[in-house]
Amino acid sequence: MIARALAVATVLMTAMPAPAAAQDTAAEQVTSGVQYELIGRWDADRLTKILTEDTPKVFGVTVKYTAAKNAVKLYRVTYSSVMPERGNKPIVATGLIAVPDIAGTSFPMVSYQHGTVYEKTQVPSYPDQSPETQLAVAQFAGQGYIVIGADYFGMGSSKEPEGYMVKASHQQATYDMLMASRAVLAHMKLTSTKLFISGWSQGGFVTMAFLEKLEAAGVKVDAAATASAPVDIFVALNGFLNFPRKNDANWVNSLFILSSFAFENYYGVPGLARSVIAEDYYDIARKAYLREPFNPSDVPTDLHKLLRADYFNPQFFAESAYGRLVAQTTAYRWVIKSPVRNYYGEADEAISTGLGQLAMSYQRAIGNGNPQVEAISTGQTSHRGTYATAVPQWKTWFDGL
Repeated sequence: MIARALAVATVLMTAMPAPAAAQDTAAEQVTSGVQYELIGRWDADRLTKILTEDTPKVFGVTVKYTAAKNAVKLYRVTYSSVMPERGNKPIVATGLIAVPDIAGTSFPMVSYQHGTVYEKTQVPSYPDQSPETQLAVAQFAGQGYIVIGADYFGMGSSKEPEGYMVKASHQQATYDMLMASRAVLAHMKLTSTKLFISGWSQGGFVTMAFLEKLEAAGVKVDAAATASAPVDIFVALNGFLNFPRKNDANWVNSLFILSSFAFENYYGVPGLARSVIAEDYYDIARKAYLREPFNPSDVPTDLHKLLRADYFNPQFFAESAYGRLVAQTTAYRWVIKSPVRNYYGEADEAISTGLGQLAMSYQRAIGNGNPQVEAISTGQTSHRGTYATAVPQWKTWFDGL
């Protein structure tokens, strides 16, 4: 829950490497809506330390990674976008570009979509505060890949409330970040040869939604890989409400808090969050969503206390305004053309095995079966362990393509 999540965030912060040296560089203007600034340089030794020391501490598993070969320059990108659910209201968003500091003008690109975080700056464009981004940068950019990552609307330097699990805004943020990144790279006289996309947890959902938009726009994606991806949010939340498992995480309450307030804000449904959150906990839940000061121990870890009782009736949940919006939040129900691998953990406390396999099951149920999506087990791994275990497997696959 929120309390548990903030405790985890504290662990992540204490395990992070020291901040990169401050860079006294002015922002470079690329177009009227895109600019970038150098925020750090990590050498190969630091990247290898992330892989061998920091990542095992944070994610709880020891995994063999490919050692970094080169240093990496880190840039924060600021770009203009729009929020589709809010009538294409303009927004200024941020993200990260990590460029290998080696000779050459052309590199493969990985777009990494981050998971759920509880502080606005635990995102790619603040890599010192994002262990998951550090792992992606160390494993890929330290091996000659360009790595990019959007912060999502409301995160990073964005001034809007968070658009948590708001599908079209996630798609817009990632698509416009890709376009902005290509403009920045052109300004640097660099190009990307192949496009790979990947993400963990919430970022796994965003990766699949991003893939849907890219394919619809005719943008070639060489491969997409996820870890612990909740590709159907109605399936995920229904499980916590009506079919709980013994190992369900006690931090899943935060999924209901963040999504109900984000849906209210982005879809324009006044009172939506109040209709979901029990009255006694509405004010503190709102503070949690807005990242205002609150006492995490005041938020219950029991869903039956946090949520209104009606939501434990499956029919009520399905027919409610919140449930109808949740049911639309899917990222697997189109004919997928790109090669996809969805990695899932068999001991994942947030994503059930069935949900981890759902995109593959759906695609293979289409007539004679669409073989483009493959679900791959990482064994008895936790939610965090699934990501840490999947990353080197992503790399091996991407390298082979």
